[in-house]
Amino acid sequence: MKKIIFILILSISFSAFSQDPFLQKSNPEAKAEAVRITNLYIPELSLTGEQQLLFQQKVEEFLIRRQKIEAEFKGKEKLDLLYQLQQEETDEMNDIITRPQIQVYKKIKPRIQPLETIEKEK
Repeated sequence: MKKIIFILILSISFSAFSQDPFLQKSNPEAKAEAVRITNLYIPELSLTGEQQLLFQQKVEEFLIRRQKIEAEFKGKEKLDLLYQLQQEETDEMNDIITRPQIQVYKKIKPRIQPLETIEKEK
């Protein structure tokens, strides 16, 4: 019985301290772009110091995911996945910024982080 409890506690501790796989691999280009994007949002959202860091990390995470989608998919499927990714990013920003900030964020996000468009074939 003690062994089972020990194994259970051990497995829980491993999962509790695991990291997001997207952030485990450092990507200097994504980090630089995340800093640039965050700097555009700072005056618009009046981000605090702690919010800036969390916001930048979240933007970087989603930039890495976006790059992966752009590399693996094409056409409408790619656009649908990018749209879904932007929705997830907006939802996760709810944990970082306040309700008034999220309202401003939703208004200015299409200008700062536009979604790609595709050409229709004739």
